[in-house]
Amino acid sequence: MSSSNDHKPTVLFVCNTNGGKSQIAAALFRQAVGQNAQVQSAGLIPAFQINELAADVVAAGGADMRSEVPTALTEEALRAADRVIIVGEAQVPELDGVNMERWIPADAPAELSTDRERMEFLRDDIAARVQTLESELGGK
Repeated sequence: MSSSNDHKPTVLFVCNTNGGKSQIAAALFRQAVGQNAQVQSAGLIPAFQINELAADVVAAGGADMRSEVPTALTEEALRAADRVIIVGEAQVPELDGVNMERWIPADAPAELSTDRERMEFLRDDIAARVQTLESELGGK
């Protein structure tokens, strides 16, 4: 007999290219929840490949996004998700019945001068939001 607790929520992370921010969020969330959720990501205009620097800083935290491929956002994916989280400024068209929330990562402080430092700051900002989301969905 299955209960409503057996439902694994589907969380869809969206950004402009699906090469950086949404992939970071998906990788960190996948690492946090394991098999307790379906984790997807997509972009409005997919990049040709994952952002290498983003993949490096995510890997430094023990998560993996290197095996992912940037994917185009579809209406079907939006409608199938229990939670849709737009990471950044992507202008995702509104759909009736689809609730979307937006995470606007903080701007990196000026003293972070290298691309890697700025990417690590972004990763840490998204990681904190992922922890909150994991708590809202009931944790592992």
